[in-house]
Amino acid sequence: MKPRPVLWRALIALAVLVLSSVVAFTTAPTLGLDLRGGTQIVLETRDTPEVAADGEATDRVLEVLRGRIDGLGVAEPSLARSGENRIIVELPGLTDPAEAAETLGRTAQLTMHPVLGIGDPAAGGAPGTDEQGQPLQLGPPALTGDMVGSAMSSPNPQGVGHIVNISFDGDGPARWQSLTGQAACAPPGDPQRRVAIVLDQQVISSPQVVENIPCNVGMLGGQTQITGNFSPEQASELAVLIEGGALPLPVEIIEQRTVGPTLGADAISASAWAAIIGSALAGAFLIVVYRLVGLVAVVALGGYALVAYSVQTGLGATLTLPGLAAFVLAVGMAVDANVLIAERSREEYAAKPRLERASELGYANSLSAVGDVAVTSLLAAVLLFGLASGPVRGFGVTLVIGVVVSLFSALVLSRLLTLAILKIPAVKRRPRITGITAIGPVRRRLEASDPGFLRRPARYLAVAGVVVVVMVSGLFVRGLELGVEFTGGRLVEFTTTDPVSVEQVRDAVGTTGIGGLTVTETGDGAVALRSGELTDAQVGQLREVVGAAAGGAEVLRDELIGPSLGAELARGGIIALGVALAAQFLYLAFRFRWTLGAGAVAALLTNVLVVVGVFAWTGRTADGVFLAALLTVIGYSVNDTVVVFDRVREHWARNAKVPFHRVVGSAVLSTLPRTVNTGISTLTILVMLLFLGGATLGDFALALIVGIVVGTVSTIVVAGPVSILLQQRWTGPAPRTSGAKQPVGKAGRRHPSKADRARRRAGDGAVV
Repeated sequence: MKPRPVLWRALIALAVLVLSSVVAFTTAPTLGLDLRGGTQIVLETRDTPEVAADGEATDRVLEVLRGRIDGLGVAEPSLARSGENRIIVELPGLTDPAEAAETLGRTAQLTMHPVLGIGDPAAGGAPGTDEQGQPLQLGPPALTGDMVGSAMSSPNPQGVGHIVNISFDGDGPARWQSLTGQAACAPPGDPQRRVAIVLDQQVISSPQVVENIPCNVGMLGGQTQITGNFSPEQASELAVLIEGGALPLPVEIIEQRTVGPTLGADAISASAWAAIIGSALAGAFLIVVYRLVGLVAVVALGGYALVAYSVQTGLGATLTLPGLAAFVLAVGMAVDANVLIAERSREEYAAKPRLERASELGYANSLSAVGDVAVTSLLAAVLLFGLASGPVRGFGVTLVIGVVVSLFSALVLSRLLTLAILKIPAVKRRPRITGITAIGPVRRRLEASDPGFLRRPARYLAVAGVVVVVMVSGLFVRGLELGVEFTGGRLVEFTTTDPVSVEQVRDAVGTTGIGGLTVTETGDGAVALRSGELTDAQVGQLREVVGAAAGGAEVLRDELIGPSLGAELARGGIIALGVALAAQFLYLAFRFRWTLGAGAVAALLTNVLVVVGVFAWTGRTADGVFLAALLTVIGYSVNDTVVVFDRVREHWARNAKVPFHRVVGSAVLSTLPRTVNTGISTLTILVMLLFLGGATLGDFALALIVGIVVGTVSTIVVAGPVSILLQQRWTGPAPRTSGAKQPVGKAGRRHPSKADRARRRAGDGAVV
């Protein structure tokens, strides 16, 4: 690298790190409700004969709901439109969603009526019921909700309790004066002296006009007060309903999630400890294996974590459990890039023992593989964000950020640090401490291996096929336990004061008469109850009986998914996954050859089927977090396949006449040290998450561990053999390499480079 470019890159890297530090220490992260606790409600607007549920009408509904939410007293509520006709409402800290759901779901026109009488149908008008349950006969509406300017609760300055202050806009003052003037003509205590406030075909208040209001004159000034010895909560709710007024469209709650603060705090704590311990162990492993280069990789990974966190925080992106899954995948990619570069630098040093040259060639010759891994991951992430919904979209956002930042960590930050260390005189005098000159034990064993071990690819595929059949049979023997995200229904998880068995909970809930309940133990002293339909009242009843059997119970998690949304999430996830696989196949076919792209997709499908089969056989629930883990497995395994196939392309271009199975075998052997070391580093973090992460994060970690192990093996026993068989069936010339130019003789024949000859002498997996 020339001095001036190095200086500019160093200044840019320093600026990025300084800016990231400022953002990280001055901006609080936006945590999803699954990490901080609270309630999320997804509403869907419905068409009416008069109004279509388009984006403009949904925006009007959102503004009305915002007024209602503000009156609930929830700190930092969030309302946002999603698509044309959906509104996502997030209420941090609210763990009893019944009141919020009732308030948000009220849709009818707010109206104010004269009262014609009590329980007297002969009085005419529309029937109603006041707040005490007395039947009322109501006259035609005199005011509508759009004439209400504001409604606020406050303590009663003239007595006990709270009151509601109301002001009117537009025609409201005149209408209110006429309505109260008519009611004031009735004697005190007469029902006709009352005014009925009606919402959702229900009388929410029927105050009486005070005695000092003159008949046929009414209340002047466009303002009034409703008294009645209300409690603060009652006055606040009444004010919210009056001011919120009517929704332009009817709405339906299609999703409702409640996460207790304990679950959110435990998830954050478990993730943090797993990340700290796992990262420390992974860092120690990298330093032991790669010495100074490993230390540089650890420092670069620290820079990656800082920049990725600050970008996520600075953009205001919400961090959720699926987002943590994408973060784990991006960390694995950053580790993989550093390990890949270190191993390639070792190869170059073996060809010509010069530290700086070996390091530079290591970066240059790894760029193709690192770039292909990044592009395939970005393709999947962008498609998942654009086509899917729910937790899958959050996964896509975090993955895009992680992929971009991992490139900065490996190709800029790590490269600059390595170059600076290699220029130190003490390091030049002791090149072995760099780790570049060392040949690891894995590579030594591979030197004696025969690259022709894939000469019978059908045998490997047969073994892989047996494993896949065994795993898939679990779907038919035991079935896959789908979460409510995909089936619809309601799942309520309780944490109990005293230990309680599943049988005790089943006996307790059996006394409620609520049918269709499934009771499971979720670990950490918690039990989950699931049913196709459960009302808020039934959830409260279940909490009472479970608490009576276990000395107390608290709602840890409450999820309600409408059947239409469940089907949509499942359909959207499958479509997004299918399109992502197709896009990756097309890219790999373009970059390599279609036979290699087909092998990569075959390996990905194998990984998916094995992980799904493991969950089926073990009876674990396939929920949104599981889906995020499955996407992570796909991303990680395609990375491994791309690295191997990049080396296949390189070896194939230099050895066009060598049998293709030996080319693939050579590529597998030469990249195996990188595969092993990357796998150990990533698995260290996941094992910590498995033991420290509790039930939810433990399932996530298990899926990733199985997927990474299977993904590594499937590259050898599925991707390679499939490509070999397809290449034998449809043979063709070797592709041109995209790496460094090879020496060419006078007759145009390509001669082996010094690096090639050194690799062949060393036997480090080169084609022979």
